[in-house]
Amino acid sequence: MPSTSIRKFEYDPDSRILSVWFVASGRHYQFLDVPPESFAGFKSAFAKGRYFNDHIRNRFAFRLVT
Repeated sequence: MPSTSIRKFEYDPDSRILSVWFVASGRHYQFLDVPPESFAGFKSAFAKGRYFNDHIRNRFAFRLVT
């Protein structure tokens, strides 16, 4: 199901960086040291925004990509 809050996401298993682009702000963030299991849950979640808020936001260090 397409997300209304998350436009796009990518995961690099070597660096364990999850990149997320948001719809409303257009901003791109990188979440650091995200385990493959967390990404797998995010990728397979029916509601990506809800999974992100419950399992990724405020749990991993992040940086804004400019």
